[in-house]
Amino acid sequence: MSYDIRLVKLVSGDMVLGEFDAAGQRIKAPAALQSLPTQQGVQMMIMPYGYPFEQEFTGSIAAAHILFTFDKCPEELKTKYLEARSNLTLSSGGLGSLDLKGPGPNPVGLIRGK
Repeated sequence: MSYDIRLVKLVSGDMVLGEFDAAGQRIKAPAALQSLPTQQGVQMMIMPYGYPFEQEFTGSIAAAHILFTFDKCPEELKTKYLEARSNLTLSSGGLGSLDLKGPGPNPVGLIRGK
């Protein structure tokens, strides 16, 4: 089963990752994507969009609230979204070595910018 996972920026400024429903023109099961600066660089955190009031990936966001859709969403980010949403591990490793500045594939791991 193939999912159309998209990374978008909403008119509110929130970065959201979710499954795009073309028929309903909406993002289903949205996840908020937040960057956290650390001493080692930047880490990304994926959580349900309604957190802390919603603990599950539920609900939807109408496409009318999307300001920008990224052409490319890193495969590591899509994998981590599907893992968080399903509570299944789809790959080994953490979110460790996603290079947010450089092009090309990276091993799955903690998402860090340099």
